[in-house]
Amino acid sequence: MNHSCRLSDNTKRYLDRFYCILDEMTVAMTGVEWTESISYDFIIQMIPHHRAAIEMSQNLLQYTTNVSLQNMAENIIEEQMRGIEQMQAAMACCSQLCNSEQEQCLYRRRVDQIMDTMFMEMGRVCECNCIDHDFMKEMIPHHEGAVRMAENALKFELCPELVPILERIIRSQRRGIGEMRRMMGCCRG
Repeated sequence: MNHSCRLSDNTKRYLDRFYCILDEMTVAMTGVEWTESISYDFIIQMIPHHRAAIEMSQNLLQYTTNVSLQNMAENIIEEQMRGIEQMQAAMACCSQLCNSEQEQCLYRRRVDQIMDTMFMEMGRVCECNCIDHDFMKEMIPHHEGAVRMAENALKFELCPELVPILERIIRSQRRGIGEMRRMMGCCRG
């Protein structure tokens, strides 16, 4: 017989906020108006992605007592805020580089696949009364989505200002994924 876990009030509040963040990110990322610039399109989708990571980390910080996860969440907030500033600074220049219709079609097709996978995996939160574990189960596919989106964009002609930003996203998100996977065994609930 399968018994569902009864969630604590803290877990319920944490998950309620998480699902709001996920829904807001989904709407913001899927509701963009495509342009002729892959560089610009990447930025206008990645900014709400980064904002969601900030909000998810702030949500965790209200509930966790795990010092390692507190440090990780604070680092995510700092990195994502810096990334938003860098993308906003590059936005005007990046909007000037236009890609062919074929490139735009290939780029968008893959982005849609990446986002569908990311949203689906993030929506499968364990909900196990261990907020720390739930956070990592949410954030790993979030980071994986950023890596895949950046790798996809790098396959096309991009604004030169965007390339180092994408490379930093890939490095930092991969590092975060590795840290969370190592910590997962310590935070089972």
